[in-house]
Amino acid sequence: MRISLLILGMTWLAAAASGAPQREVTSAPPVAPVSPSVHPQESETKTVEPRPATEEAPSSYVLGPGDQIVIRAFDAEEISDKPTRISSSGYINLPLVGRVRAAGMTVEQLEADLTSRLQTYIQSPEVSVSVSEFRSQPVSVIGAVNAPGVHQLQGHKTLIEILSLAGGTRTDAGHTVKITRRLEWGRIPLPNAKDDPTGQFSVAEVNLKSVLDARNPQDNILIQPEDVISVPRAEMVYVVGDVPRAGGFVLNEQESVTVLQALSLAGGLGRAAAPTKAKLLRAGGKGASRTELAVNLKDILAGKKDDVPMQPEDILFIPNSASKSVALRSLETALGMGAQIGAGIAIYSH
Repeated sequence: MRISLLILGMTWLAAAASGAPQREVTSAPPVAPVSPSVHPQESETKTVEPRPATEEAPSSYVLGPGDQIVIRAFDAEEISDKPTRISSSGYINLPLVGRVRAAGMTVEQLEADLTSRLQTYIQSPEVSVSVSEFRSQPVSVIGAVNAPGVHQLQGHKTLIEILSLAGGTRTDAGHTVKITRRLEWGRIPLPNAKDDPTGQFSVAEVNLKSVLDARNPQDNILIQPEDVISVPRAEMVYVVGDVPRAGGFVLNEQESVTVLQALSLAGGLGRAAAPTKAKLLRAGGKGASRTELAVNLKDILAGKKDDVPMQPEDILFIPNSASKSVALRSLETALGMGAQIGAGIAIYSH
């Protein structure tokens, strides 16, 4: 009997040993739930990472009406990750905490204020505030633009966009634009940028013509709050006197203009002009009077003398001939009398 029981027990143990691996295989838990890619702690970490759309404001940045902020707070889903616009009166309305004044505070100050208010509802709240859109920061545009003044930087704006807000450049604008930026907003991302002697500003120049001509589109940089954009007046030459289109003419970048070229821009000589008595008035130093240079346009036009190069701010003066003026006035009188009797006369000059 004992032998039978012993044999029966050994048979049972062998069967149990042979069946154990099968039970382990069928009951083994799936691998996917413990995969690091879906670990609960890592999933929570991803939800509080700053989004690329938000911008990091400097520590001294003061919030203002129109700014859009994003608040992130643990255990406060009612207010977390929801873009909030600061009203024109400077307040924001949030669940739990109610109406909060945000304008006039830095980001850090608003974080501290919200943390204090949430302590009534949440134990040890953790709050972060980021600016997703700047709407209350001024950009100054001065110089040769159609609408100089202070313009609000709304969102991301490039140099060309800001100049467009200022009405575009005037006809007498130069081809170089100067940008001055506070260092707290970072240095200007241009090769020629340098710090000013005070160490508070970054200063750089942009060749506007090369940007507009798409030769250097990378120079069309993003403008930051409190930037100062200065558009200097272009270098010019002037033609006055007896010419069809008297006025100033802008010198293009690295361009030199001669007397004949300037005369061509002004439409040529007038009918009563005295080309042998033309004068070139050249600016002297600071406070100095202009130097007067005689220019015989008749000889230059005939090829007897070389053309004269003009310098920036030169004035070409074309006087009129008294005898020609008398003859023209007599002709105009005669034409007027002829018009009264119905006779029409057309005079063309080449």
